[in-house]
Amino acid sequence: MASSIPSTYKQAAFKEQGASLTLEEVTLNLPKRDEILVKVEACGVCHSDHFAQTNLMGGGFPLVPGHEIIGRVAAVGEGETVWKEGDRIGGAWHGGHDDAEYCLIRREAAVHIPDHVNAAKYAPMLCAGVTVFNSMRKMNIPPGEVVAIQGLGGLGHLALQYANKFGYRVVALSRDSKKEEFARKLGAHEYIDTSKEDLVAALQKLGGASLIVSTAPVPEIINPLINGLGVMGRLLILSIVGGIEVHTGMLVGKGKSIWSWPSGHATDSEEAIAFAELHGIDCQVKEFPLEQCNEAFEAMMEGSVRFRAVITM
Repeated sequence: MASSIPSTYKQAAFKEQGASLTLEEVTLNLPKRDEILVKVEACGVCHSDHFAQTNLMGGGFPLVPGHEIIGRVAAVGEGETVWKEGDRIGGAWHGGHDDAEYCLIRREAAVHIPDHVNAAKYAPMLCAGVTVFNSMRKMNIPPGEVVAIQGLGGLGHLALQYANKFGYRVVALSRDSKKEEFARKLGAHEYIDTSKEDLVAALQKLGGASLIVSTAPVPEIINPLINGLGVMGRLLILSIVGGIEVHTGMLVGKGKSIWSWPSGHATDSEEAIAFAELHGIDCQVKEFPLEQCNEAFEAMMEGSVRFRAVITM
């Protein structure tokens, strides 16, 4: 494959803070030691890409977003012993800069990807998938316990499926009664329409949740979610809700706690994908060609895509 590597490639970059993506042709650099050059097949679009647009995490501009890729190894750096040209490979959270036809990733960020999986459907598993999979399993909740999932978007539709396959009694929390049938198809045993029902009373009627996974950034729902927990219950916040005010008395009296979790490292990603394959977890995506990178980004920001936008090369 190395002989077919072009001298230039296309990438989508934020040229300045708050700007739209610019598609540009740039010079291709071969990998150095501990680097791998990837010919990208698909790259998921994540809300964290908005943080890149606004420079929330620093780094300056121009900046190429993207951290959910699947592709093939095009070339490896000097001394590489694990990866070879042609291997199926993924890049997760700390790979980065992946909205492009080619990208360089650090070898420790590289994820082994099965040859047969669909790149577009599995690329989001490298952030959204591993985030919900890894965080929920780290909570050590026994099978059979009540676990509620707040939000039915990119994270939430995967969290419902993983929670079901973990053996929990799964409760979907959403503000739209039209989503109930879909939520049940994904694995929800119970559905609470928070626009019509008191979610605290509804959850306590079920005995209180051992775990509530918050996947949608709705600050005003955090306190009701805490009150919906059972004794020693855990609230796992996976979305960036901003500043919230919590009275510690809500936690101390019944031993409740608030948790968060980053996505996971390469091995976590491989385990999330293996589990998804074994149990038929379906990441629902809409594909956009690289030339429509701004349309993909806007669809993600507007929440109009069901459920993950993916850029394909």
